[in-house]
Amino acid sequence: QVQLVESGGGLVQAGGSLRLSCAASGRTFSRYAMAWFRQAPGKEREFVAAISRGGGRTYYADSVKGRFTISRDNAKNTVYLQMNSLKPEDTAVYYCAARESIVVGTNTYEYNCWGQGTQVTVSS
Repeated sequence: QVQLVESGGGLVQAGGSLRLSCAASGRTFSRYAMAWFRQAPGKEREFVAAISRGGGRTYYADSVKGRFTISRDNAKNTVYLQMNSLKPEDTAVYYCAARESIVVGTNTYEYNCWGQGTQVTVSS
């Protein structure tokens, strides 16, 4: 497993933007498919976006499609989530996740490495 640390969360007005970063320790980052999940109070953790090991394939939840962009820089051991046109319903703790596989999963149970989460709050 790799150790994951999210950053970049904060408070933003509706319509604004944030970029989340997930820094991974270790020397095998490029072996991992990566994903972002989020969890709002009282709700289950839900899929947001995922990216393949080389960055060639990306997947998005319908709720964020067209607004969020996932990317990665394997040279920096970092995955990003660019969030534009933020809505109050995007408010949640955002988690970075990793799995050592060529397969890009969209379910929480498919990932075995998780970060601590970073809070994103969108005000109306």
